Amino acid sequence: MLSYRHSFHAGNPADVLKHLVLVNVLEYMTRKEGGFDYIDTHSGAGLFALNNADAQKTQEYLQGITKLWQYQGSNTALTEYVSVIKTFNHGALDFYPGSPKIAEHCLRRQDKGWFFELHPKDLQLLQENMHGKKSLRVRGEDGFKGLLGLVPPASRRACVLMDPPYEIKTDYEQAALMISKAYKRFSSGTYMIWYPVVSRQRIDALELALKNSGMKNIQLFELATEQDTELHGMTASGMIVINPPWTLKKTMDGVLPELVEILGNSDAFFRSEQLVEE
Repeated sequence: MLSYRHSFHAGNPADVLKHLVLVNVLEYMTRKEGGFDYIDTHSGAGLFALNNADAQKTQEYLQGITKLWQYQGSNTALTEYVSVIKTFNHGALDFYPGSPKIAEHCLRRQDKGWFFELHPKDLQLLQENMHGKKSLRVRGEDGFKGLLGLVPPASRRACVLMDPPYEIKTDYEQAALMISKAYKRFSSGTYMIWYPVVSRQRIDALELALKNSGMKNIQLFELATEQDTELHGMTASGMIVINPPWTLKKTMDGVLPELVEILGNSDAFFRSEQLVEE
């Protein structure tokens, strides 16, 4: 299909959750001196101008990053996330970085970044946005398959973000299958799967597939800005993390209630669960 463009959705509540988890995982990975590989299976364009026609058509960022832009609370994780987004702006909120640019910001000289994108226009933009660093490699290939070609990495350390568009219903099954295959090749990697809640049944099936996969130490973090409904679009999104940093669950237990209060309506809720024990 290749019709999905993240430029319509940049900076929305789903991005806030996804990138807050990503920043925390990357910060943890960089605590050790040794290099690691970051693999982004569905990268998108990498950087989004919020004044362009796509972002202005939906204005989803107004319900997400805009509400956090002047955050003055005491939650360190939220403060650090907003600080990262601010490095791509000069005072006003004009740009929102996708996961590739957030990764570029966090990765060090000894780390490697691998970015996959199939959409022709977004691939071109991604190549332009990530140009200049030999340690960051952009590939116009299927990220599901590309992941399997990179594990186990030579560094013996890696974290993976799998963020498919879910245009095709089988993407849910494919995400679980490919992460499971990668885990069998490299069981010590940290794997992150982002998912949208459009149909709760699909998420239940995704969770069940991961529980039955044989993988250990799986955590789930979900942010719902309203109650589940079958009537319209995405009501929530989540991040499932295999082999998470030992600090992540405590961090998300502290940050999710505050995100519900800031970003959600009266029916908003969150989930922070250990799906599979270590």
